[in-house]
Amino acid sequence: MTLPITVVTLFPDMFPGPLGVSIMKRAEEKGLFALSTVQIRDFAFGKHKTVDDTPYGGGAGMVMRPDVVAAAIRHAKKGSPNAKVVYMSPSGTSFNQEKARQLASHEGGLILLCGHYEGIDDRVLQAEVDEEISIGDYVLSGGELAAMVVVDAVVRNIPESLGNANTLHEESFDIQTEAGEVLLEYPHFTRPVEWEGQTVPEVLTSGHHANIQKWRMDKAYQKTKKNRPDLLKGS
Repeated sequence: MTLPITVVTLFPDMFPGPLGVSIMKRAEEKGLFALSTVQIRDFAFGKHKTVDDTPYGGGAGMVMRPDVVAAAIRHAKKGSPNAKVVYMSPSGTSFNQEKARQLASHEGGLILLCGHYEGIDDRVLQAEVDEEISIGDYVLSGGELAAMVVVDAVVRNIPESLGNANTLHEESFDIQTEAGEVLLEYPHFTRPVEWEGQTVPEVLTSGHHANIQKWRMDKAYQKTKKNRPDLLKGS
């Protein structure tokens, strides 16, 4: 089954961009997802196709008009009537691996709305948007880069998108301890065995799978404790 993903944007030329190479390209060629765009400006009014206006109450910047944005979203819904509409916003809920899995399993597909300027009139968000998502505590010039991040993370969680099905279970945020703590990924090594005075840990060349697994879990825990202690219980 193909997961339809539509990006509603003022800049459709930014796509597919990085979503058209490597794992993403192969996944689309397999029919695992289908990426399309809707140009918001196509639904604007007047000679100049204006999509924004000054904010009521005053303030800097411009706000995207609700009538224009709503028309673009509704056009996207004609192709995916059961899609979840997600607004890429720094004020949304934090995007994480669990959310990526949830979105990947939404059979109706996704419509990702990208804002610009000072944002989008809140009325259309209340009327048309199911969820607001943020990829981090910072502000971008627009929602397109955030949408690309979400698409990449979501598609990786579609079955068969990765060559090795076990890969997902050995990555950061998918490794878990017996206590249910989420860990970051352990360090990796490859040939040559010795490089610039540094050698591959002996356990990894031992062939002893139980010891290797224990070493990896220990290193994953240490890395998590150092870089993301908030993921560990009692932190």
